[in-house]
Amino acid sequence: MKKVPMIKCIVSKEQFPKQELIRVVLTPEGNVELDLSGRKNGRGAYLRKDKAVILTAKDKALLNKSLKTKVPNEIYDELLKHAI
Repeated sequence: MKKVPMIKCIVSKEQFPKQELIRVVLTPEGNVELDLSGRKNGRGAYLRKDKAVILTAKDKALLNKSLKTKVPNEIYDELLKHAI
């Protein structure tokens, strides 16, 4: 049986299986991107695939704090497309 990695959502502070979360990464080049594979290089932050969680992260600028950079609104739009 394979071990399922449990990752903490930056909004709810709860741990979820990695498949239930979306990773947003700050690449070494300084770009903010969605990391759907979960393997890109850089500083990452995880959000649950839930519209309410993504909107809370946007309102409170939690991705900005976690990634230590300004996250463009286009990233939030992309996240909402992947939300359940």
